[in-house]
Amino acid sequence: MTSTVIAPPPLAPALAASPARAHEVDNRAAYVSFGLAYLLGHGAAAVSGGDSPWIALPGWLPVTLLGTGLVTGIVLATRAALRAQRGAAAPDVLSGQLLGAAWVVAFTALFLAITGLTSVLGDPELRSVLWPAGSGLVVGLLYLAEGSVRRNLLHYGLGGWLALVSTAALLFASPGLFWVLAVAGGGAYALAAPLEHRRLRALAP
Repeated sequence: MTSTVIAPPPLAPALAASPARAHEVDNRAAYVSFGLAYLLGHGAAAVSGGDSPWIALPGWLPVTLLGTGLVTGIVLATRAALRAQRGAAAPDVLSGQLLGAAWVVAFTALFLAITGLTSVLGDPELRSVLWPAGSGLVVGLLYLAEGSVRRNLLHYGLGGWLALVSTAALLFASPGLFWVLAVAGGGAYALAAPLEHRRLRALAP
């Protein structure tokens, strides 16, 4: 009597790809935080700015709302990236570290550029225009880089949109600039959050 060894069936494509999918970055919480920062921070600047403001708000409130949302979003994005790197291959970990360092370099360069321009031109009021538009441009370009490295089309598309919207907003005087950032920028984040949920569900094994 002969015995027959039955080989196990090959892994299905979904199961075979599951280890790689475990290292996907979940951007949902960061998108929500950044979206609230845009909607509340830039929105508050829009309704309280100009010659005939809709609502009289203290000058520190829009900056505080925007800063709180952005800092929270950066912390959430960093945590999501670090969580995705656990158990990842060494090249992927290095890519994540380089992308994280790029954020520090980019915003340091933006700080130097805005500080230099306002000092040379002697117009400190430029900060109120250059910081909102410049930070949106920097974030958009960083999203383009992250989307390319991680092969995340949603992240890449959001980055392209933010970069274009942030620079196009400079065509409008205040408070029009803030309306563009609040509606077009905040709206993009509001749309990206559920799309990110859908993307992650599609990748689930």
